[in-house]
Amino acid sequence: MSYLVVGISHRSGDISVLERVALDADAATKLAIAVQHSPAVSESAVLATCNRTEVYANVDRFHAGMDEVTAILSDITGVPLLDLAEHLYVHFEEGAVAHLFQVSVGLDSMVVGESQILGQVKDSLRVGQDLETIGSGLNALFQHALRTGKRARTETGIDSAGRSVVTAGLDAVGGFEGRRALIVGAGSMASLAAQTLINGGAASVTIANRNHDRAVALAERIGGTAIPLAGVPDALAEADLVVSCTGARGTVLTEEMIRTATDGRPFGVLDVALPRDVEPGAARIPGVTLVTLADLAGTAGGSEHDIDEVRRIVSEETGAFEATRRAASVAPTVVALRAMASELVDSELARLDRRLPGLDEHQRHEVARTIRRVVDKVLHTPTVRVKELAADPGGPTYADALRELFALDPATVDAVTAPKTTTGGESA
Repeated sequence: MSYLVVGISHRSGDISVLERVALDADAATKLAIAVQHSPAVSESAVLATCNRTEVYANVDRFHAGMDEVTAILSDITGVPLLDLAEHLYVHFEEGAVAHLFQVSVGLDSMVVGESQILGQVKDSLRVGQDLETIGSGLNALFQHALRTGKRARTETGIDSAGRSVVTAGLDAVGGFEGRRALIVGAGSMASLAAQTLINGGAASVTIANRNHDRAVALAERIGGTAIPLAGVPDALAEADLVVSCTGARGTVLTEEMIRTATDGRPFGVLDVALPRDVEPGAARIPGVTLVTLADLAGTAGGSEHDIDEVRRIVSEETGAFEATRRAASVAPTVVALRAMASELVDSELARLDRRLPGLDEHQRHEVARTIRRVVDKVLHTPTVRVKELAADPGGPTYADALRELFALDPATVDAVTAPKTTTGGESA
């Protein structure tokens, strides 16, 4: 099986495109299950954030896997395949590994080096495990990606500034110290915004959300005030900064609503929702500064030195992961070779029993032990060397040579890694 990534992000499409493929939790679950059930795919995971929608899959054929994933993505998002195709990127095998590692360390984020993405990768792994769409292959990949992300943050200052989409956006609207802030939404992005505002010295923070209980819970956690969503127009008139980050599919804050509430006074609007919560026309209102996700693409969260160091770590970890995979690909051939040798020894010992029936148990044991020791010594060097050589890019070809030289049955080699099945009824 081989790794495949099919995705779209702020690097391949503008915000109007990202809005069309944005997935809520239910849609992401539906996508992961549908992909995993397609013929060419054995495992799947979906990474859906405010600036990317990506499908990770373990496939047995590249073209079939890519066609199936893109067709399902088109079907679930409702975006015609021809419209979707021009914005999609595809990574395969080592390229797929390197891409996920780059995502996990924050190199592929809108705000380079932001730390929120590592938690999102972890959530994707957890959801895939709960859905059972992730097996041993993708589990190994995502676990290594998480370790790579943690290593990058431990060994470099890539996120030392604590930058995120929210902090970069708040800076872009003119800062937030001493300002009266309104947050529309109560999810993870809203929670990050609320904590950032409180820690940064905002004068007050009000939370509005469709689910009022969630607004209350967030407000209590940060020492703010909760209001119903219907109270937003009045709250806008009392605020001088609004952060909108709901999961709504339509407009939450209209141009007219903001114009009426601000009446020409300085006012900051940060829209970090996907799809967008705020009507674009709000940017034309005198005194209003509107910042959206599109305005934040490419913001740096670390120094050039840190970014170069993180790139080195990604390259190193990608190489290490691929070396481990190559070594693992050789193991079934080695096991099959030793199994074949053991069967030959057993067969020859059975023939010896027929030809020399007078051997006592001690004599037979000594003969058997001698034969097995000779076979083990003959096989020791080639099997050890093929494992050592497997770490190199061309390593697996040595396993191919072993299979040819010893005429190993491909089915026998495949059986070594085949899932174990049990027979009989259900266990008690």
